[in-house]
Amino acid sequence: MTVQPIRMFSDPVLRTVTDPVTTFDRELRRLVKTLQLTLRAGAGRAGLAAPQIGVPLRVLVYELDGRSGHLVNPRLELSERKVTADEACLSAPGLWWPLERSYMVTARGRDMFGKPVTVRALGMLARVLQHETDHLDGLLFADRLPAEDRERFLKNVPF
Repeated sequence: MTVQPIRMFSDPVLRTVTDPVTTFDRELRRLVKTLQLTLRAGAGRAGLAAPQIGVPLRVLVYELDGRSGHLVNPRLELSERKVTADEACLSAPGLWWPLERSYMVTARGRDMFGKPVTVRALGMLARVLQHETDHLDGLLFADRLPAEDRERFLKNVPF
């Protein structure tokens, strides 16, 4: 298990809808640990999805405000309350953009051993879970921007 490079915005793996995890084995545990190491390797990192290190599986990790964990095959239940805040992505470093997201999230999935997990989050952690789950669906946060903002964002992507 080693820290892996983050795939950049233009990498096609980030546009791939990931495969669900069906085997909860040593390889999956190794992937979760690698994601955690990679997340912790940089300051200001709050979440990371497997496609961001080139692995097209439905796995994400998070660490924010004293809460950390991982989710395998996550499904989100979103609140109707929305909030707009600046958002960034490790795959597009240095670019922050205001984006509306649900304020509260209930995320259900499994842990690396296959046991059911439920994470209830609000505020920034809710945003992180939505952002990382989007990666698992082949979406980048720029895809959720209004057309005019998305165009301006894309003009600023250096790669």
